[in-house]
Amino acid sequence: MARPCFKLEKDHPLPLAGVDEAGCAPLAGPVVAAAVILDRERFPRGIDDSKKLSLEARESLHGKLMQQARCGVGICSVEEIDALNIYWARMLAMARAVEALGFDPAFVLVDGNRCPKWERPSRAIVSGDARCRSIAAASIVAKVTRDRIMADHAAVYPGYGWERNRGYPTPDHRRALLELGPTPLHRRSFGLVREVLAAAAQPMLAFAAE
Repeated sequence: MARPCFKLEKDHPLPLAGVDEAGCAPLAGPVVAAAVILDRERFPRGIDDSKKLSLEARESLHGKLMQQARCGVGICSVEEIDALNIYWARMLAMARAVEALGFDPAFVLVDGNRCPKWERPSRAIVSGDARCRSIAAASIVAKVTRDRIMADHAAVYPGYGWERNRGYPTPDHRRALLELGPTPLHRRSFGLVREVLAAAAQPMLAFAAE
């Protein structure tokens, strides 16, 4: 299968930023978005959808993108996710990523089917991380940034396997959540976390009623 390219990007003015996020599905941790502006004459080879790349390839490309591209990162906290819901938190993180570039790009391409509510010239592209090189680059920056954040959190909250599962609802994470209970970094608005909290509250309610 062909890798992402500039084909869908060439109809839009420069400088053009590709935007993508990482971390919508996890039970814990922030959602992280990145905005990347590539130099079409000088960019790292091998850019692809972050989900298709190995850990080593993502880390290598991330380092090169930090040197050869203009990158901005936006983060939405667990508290914001619970207050806004994950959809609007994702949109806010993407808006913050573009703002973090430090200047207004002429155009923004966003992965997905909708752009944030902003006044910027922009276009949403479904599966953009697999089709557009700038969005794919953003997917790498967002993924590596979030993975590093979760690895740091894993050292503070051991037992959940975040250094491996990054907060996603894997069997080991689900098991640890049931056995150890939620941490402050678990998303209370997510169903499984709510269920664990509700189950933990039942014995206390029964005790209080006695």
